[in-house]
Amino acid sequence: MKLLTLCLLVFPGLALASEGGGRSLDLTSHWAGFTALGIFALAYLFVMAEEFTHLRKSKPVILAAGIIWALIAVVISGMPEVPAHAAEVAVRHNLLEYAELMLFLLVAMTYINAMEERQVFDALRAWLVRKGFGFRQLFWITGVLSFFISPVADNLTTALLMCAVVLAVGSSNAKFVGIACINIVIAANAGGAFSPFGDITTLMVWQKAIDTPQGAVAFGTFFYLFIPSVVNWLVPAAIMHFAVPDERPPASDEVVEMRRGAKRIIAFFLLTIVTAVCFHNFLHLPPVIGMLTGLAYLQIFGFYLKKTVHKCHSKKPDDAEHDGQMGDVVAFDVFNKVARAEWDTLLFFYGVVVCVGGLGFLGYLSLASEVMYLDWGPTSANVMVGVLSAIVDNIPVMFAVLTMEPDMSMGQWLLVTLTAGVGGSMLSIGSAAGVALMGQARGQYTFFGHMKWTPVIALGYGASIVTHQWLNSSMF
Repeated sequence: MKLLTLCLLVFPGLALASEGGGRSLDLTSHWAGFTALGIFALAYLFVMAEEFTHLRKSKPVILAAGIIWALIAVVISGMPEVPAHAAEVAVRHNLLEYAELMLFLLVAMTYINAMEERQVFDALRAWLVRKGFGFRQLFWITGVLSFFISPVADNLTTALLMCAVVLAVGSSNAKFVGIACINIVIAANAGGAFSPFGDITTLMVWQKAIDTPQGAVAFGTFFYLFIPSVVNWLVPAAIMHFAVPDERPPASDEVVEMRRGAKRIIAFFLLTIVTAVCFHNFLHLPPVIGMLTGLAYLQIFGFYLKKTVHKCHSKKPDDAEHDGQMGDVVAFDVFNKVARAEWDTLLFFYGVVVCVGGLGFLGYLSLASEVMYLDWGPTSANVMVGVLSAIVDNIPVMFAVLTMEPDMSMGQWLLVTLTAGVGGSMLSIGSAAGVALMGQARGQYTFFGHMKWTPVIALGYGASIVTHQWLNSSMF
């Protein structure tokens, strides 16, 4: 039973059983509880097998969510001691949690898609390829860029961009591609761990505004994780460096110019981040309100691009090169960028949050919290959270911890933020970046190729935890 409870930690839940949002039900030994567990486990098996079945991961969890909550509604209808609308209140709470996260991510994805359409990332990739760096130089350059781009862009976009560079330069050398991809995954995950915008897990902690004995986890507090995150990446990178082929591939003469408005869109994205931070820190509003305000910046600028594109074309009608920079006659449509968001991922989050919110309603999350944070202690529990995130995506792992709301110090909240963010690097399936690169560099970056370096990556994982405990000891 304890093993089952430990496995349940990787799933988010909800501790609501009444309209007041109080204690959860205790149906952990009820047939309905076991049935709900089986339904979700089956759905998650389909999620993990997506690479082989090609069934998008959102589909099984959305179906399971509906079945689980229908089951809950039927069971509690025969319990007079449970308020009639308890299930409805619990689901609405889940939907509110999901809506804030989904809208925040939707704005960020829209900006990333806009920059991609304006060829910002293509221009960076072409510049790196054109420079003619050696394999070892490229190993470190892509690692550094992954580390510092992922705190602003998401780790998935960052990893895909850097992998494109690696494949463009060294696709003929499978050994280099494999090691470079591992390095990119580690760096992107580590870089996202010290910024509220760098990873969905840090975003969730920031939006949740967890109260600790030292106050809420403020925006600037996350940057105490900067040096531990650097250690997490540098330790395995320094060891892997000696396995990188010491060769220099031929340079390319490819030139890609950013389209009109690209730099201003980057500036608006940074302004949007500032807006979200200010709304949260100074106005005490949810960060998503600031992000949606920032979406308006992009919408209005897109309207400007659309209305002025004819003037720009008419200045140099015969200049094909400049035409390419201006874009099509309809230069920019923000709703096309919204449509190109990762809707499968967003709907997957919905399925996970709502589906296993039902498991929390049934009492499994309270059971897991008791085992992890009372019996083991917060440090051991938070270290285990990182290990679990290597098996299952870190988002449900962190959502589970946030829903448990264990009584921890600021140092412990930062520790679980760090471990959930970087623990997924230990296996290629532990993060969205790793899964995506297995598809992009198919046959060269593989699960077992990554697993060979797991002990080295685990060394960096342990070193980052020790570094955090040493540098930020006053927070524990």
